[in-house]
Amino acid sequence: MKFSTPLISGRLIRRYKRFLADIELDDGRIITAHCANTGAMTGCMPEGGRVWLSVSDNPKRKYAHSWELVELVPGKSSQQRVLACINTAMTNRVVQEALQAQSITELAGFESCQSEVRYGEENSRIDFLLNIDGINTYVEVKHVTLSLETGVMCFPDAVSLRGQKHLRELIQQVKLGHRAVLLFIIMRTDGNLVTPAAEIDAEYAKLLKTAVDEGVEVLAYSTHIDTSGITVNRRLPVKV
Repeated sequence: MKFSTPLISGRLIRRYKRFLADIELDDGRIITAHCANTGAMTGCMPEGGRVWLSVSDNPKRKYAHSWELVELVPGKSSQQRVLACINTAMTNRVVQEALQAQSITELAGFESCQSEVRYGEENSRIDFLLNIDGINTYVEVKHVTLSLETGVMCFPDAVSLRGQKHLRELIQQVKLGHRAVLLFIIMRTDGNLVTPAAEIDAEYAKLLKTAVDEGVEVLAYSTHIDTSGITVNRRLPVKV
């Protein structure tokens, strides 16, 4: 997934009201950017941290700038820095391109692919509904940026009633004879393992274990991130 326009950089001043962030651009201007992330963003808001923004030319937008990337562990060279994508709207775009490119081996070979399909007893929308070898495959995608220790990525970063609901829905689809997949996408460059954040949301961790026991498949993939774009990289182990 390539960013549609070149990103510009600056320094984070603060994030507030969930969807707004004040940023000092490299040229000294201070602007307010849209922050497309409803989560807690724990560990992804370093004061004074370097950030990258996209700029829209849509005159109807109140805020032309959108916060896309953040540098979490600045290194002595660009090769050493840890980048994270905080724009959760990008995750499904990255996955859709990976599906089309057959880059996620476990989900390759589908005959059809639909997105945002209504399903389930709790009135949910599945991120992707694939048909693979005549079997409906329900794929729920999760954007992961929380790291509580080096290399270990955790989800969720706050109590997630929505995430709990999605697990129940996936379990139900397995009981109905379908295939259900929970796909963690690590939207930062330093992840090596994925695990539930039980200390943040114990119920989610419990439900995830139940989901695995019931036959829900849990996959995790890292991403390559730079200021030109984001692509799915390699499969990571998951510890439930």
